[in-house]
Amino acid sequence: MLTSRSRVLSQKYLNFASLSASFLLSKQSSFNSKQTLLPSLHNSPVSLHSQSIKAGVSRRFLGSVRFNHSMASQSGPQSAHDFTVKDAKGNDVDLSIYKGKVLLIVNVASQCGLTDSNYTELTQLYAKYKDQGLEILAFPCNQFGSQEPGSSEEIVEFACTRFKAEYPIFDKVEVNGNNAAPIYKYLKSSKGGLFGDNIKWNFSKFLVDKEGKVVDRYAPTTSPLSIEVKFGSVISFPIFSDYI
Repeated sequence: MLTSRSRVLSQKYLNFASLSASFLLSKQSSFNSKQTLLPSLHNSPVSLHSQSIKAGVSRRFLGSVRFNHSMASQSGPQSAHDFTVKDAKGNDVDLSIYKGKVLLIVNVASQCGLTDSNYTELTQLYAKYKDQGLEILAFPCNQFGSQEPGSSEEIVEFACTRFKAEYPIFDKVEVNGNNAAPIYKYLKSSKGGLFGDNIKWNFSKFLVDKEGKVVDRYAPTTSPLSIEVKFGSVISFPIFSDYI
């Protein structure tokens, strides 16, 4: 009787142990399946396709940013020839008509202490080099001491009658500040002055090559003829050597 009971208890113990082992094995299998399943889902075609789309969108976005930045940097004026200005009668003048010529661009005034010497020498310089590729573009400006108060007609009559100016004199402009003419914003950004970009006074000068690029800038007190003397004779004058 005791032996039979022992056998029964032993059998129950074995059955319990077997069930416990099966339960533990099933849990371990389930855990491993989850671990296996997660990487499988992560690397599934759907997941990989989604990652590929995200990567492609990112590359396209970054590429678009770089492209737009590049286009923006190139979309601005590239030369003085990209501008249109007004002549003394208010008509549009496309500065691209001066392609192939060297330009001396000057902000002029009729009542300045520098007026007589600058207008006189500008006329002399133009007479000497106009047939060899020089154009002088005069832009009246009243920002310095209100020394150009007259109308465009009065300014042209003054320059042409008193100084025999044959080069074009354009409509009055501002050269500094928010209302500065676009051509002057370009000139100043291309060639800054000794103490900043702003024009300092009447008769500041910019030398522009035949491609419309600013190659030099001269102070108001630099006389037009001294520019010629600085660069030597006609042969070595910048208009006929370095800038053409």
